[in-house]
Parts: sequence; C-alpha cells; structure tokens
Amino acid sequence: MTIQVKFFASLREKLGMDASQIEAREGITIRQIWDQVTSQDYPVNTLCAINMDYAKPDDVVSDGDEVAFFPPVTGG
Repeated sequence: MTIQVKFFASLREKLGMDASQIEAREGITIRQIWDQVTSQDYPVNTLCAINMDYAKPDDVVSDGDEVAFFPPVTGG
C-alpha cells in the first residue's frame, strides 16, 4: 500500500526533506512509518496527523493515507 508522508516546520529542516512516498505493509502504525522514513528516534513531543486529522503514534494507517509530522504548536 502507498502512503504519502509530509514533514513540516523545524522537522522538515532537521530531516532535510519535506515529503516522501513509501510502500508499506498493511497494519503499519504512524510510529513505524517514522522509523521507516527517518533514521531517528520518534521525538516525544512531535504531533502527527492522518489525512489532516490529529492522530496518535500507534494509530494504524490505511492505503492512500497522508501522514503528517509537525512540531508542537504554540501561541500566545
């Protein structure tokens, strides 16, 4: 199955990529996608989304989904 992966803000700069398309097995989680695409441990405070809806690192991804990773949002 094909998954679109996007990185935003400081994660994009840190990893040196803004997007990737991967082939993944059925039942893969967001955390496992991170591990497959990057060579770094999953950052504790990183937010993630599936198809623009907030998700948890252990949520399962489906064929054709878009997974996004971004740093915590702050405001004031």
